[in-house]
Amino acid sequence: MEVKRNLRKERIGVVTSSKMEKSIVVAEVKKVKHPMYGKFVLKTKKYVAHDEKNDCNEGDTVKIMETRPMSKTKCWRLVEIIERAK
Repeated sequence: MEVKRNLRKERIGVVTSSKMEKSIVVAEVKKVKHPMYGKFVLKTKKYVAHDEKNDCNEGDTVKIMETRPMSKTKCWRLVEIIERAK
């Protein structure tokens, strides 16, 4: 019998902090239309993600995936580095 895993959420964002050991903070920015005024507003959401090899730096664009809770705030893990900071 084959056990099928559920789909994991994935996010793409920019690393804002890599000062912790094996952890990074990723900010996801999205444009949301204001319900009343119709203007597009930038919304930012921050995620704490697990970076096993400590190879991310600030400014890198990364892809993260949801995982089991690793600590009080950390329940995402690094999947790949899409683009390095210049």
